[in-house]
Amino acid sequence: MDKISVLIADDHAVVRQGLKAFLGLQEHIEVIGECADGEEAVAKARELLPDIILMDLVMPRMDGVTAIRQIRSLCPSARIIVLTSFAEDEKVFASIKAGAIGYLMKDVLPPDLVKAIEAARRGEPLLHPEIALKLMQEFSTGPKPSAGDTLTERERDVLRLIAKGQSNKEIAAELFLSEKTVKTHVSNILQKLHLSDRTQAAIFAIQQRLVE
Repeated sequence: MDKISVLIADDHAVVRQGLKAFLGLQEHIEVIGECADGEEAVAKARELLPDIILMDLVMPRMDGVTAIRQIRSLCPSARIIVLTSFAEDEKVFASIKAGAIGYLMKDVLPPDLVKAIEAARRGEPLLHPEIALKLMQEFSTGPKPSAGDTLTERERDVLRLIAKGQSNKEIAAELFLSEKTVKTHVSNILQKLHLSDRTQAAIFAIQQRLVE
């Protein structure tokens, strides 16, 4: 299996060195670059095309949210995990809206960081519990569509498995469908529920109690 290529964006050299040293011990992960500000992160992402970017939010020259937005436009294949000390609602919502697939605090345990990188490579969201709670609370305000009223039974099955963190390939195997069909179901789910990505779909499924 190809190694997961990682770019580290953080304005603290000690943090970058620590992450690089730890991730360097993982046989299936390779740190291919590091940068100290948002502008450099955008340039490095375009140059190196990493699988995963670990993105701090508060950096000089360009903040993390702006960098996420630009990278998602220039390098849509790159998966971005926010790794920060800040859990303010404004930063959380802005980062997810900009296109981050994960949001972790810097006190995350090393094995959990590896799991997040692996999940992001598969296109699956992984959020710090505190962040997941914030997003659930945000989604719970105001009228929301009922999954039972808008989704077919098969789409509900797919949504349950998305919420369990399964990839399209895993969902296809469990439901005896093709990956192309699963991809179509996922697209329909997001469109019907007016959601933008799998992270929001997973949170919606939990909110609707479609999964435990």
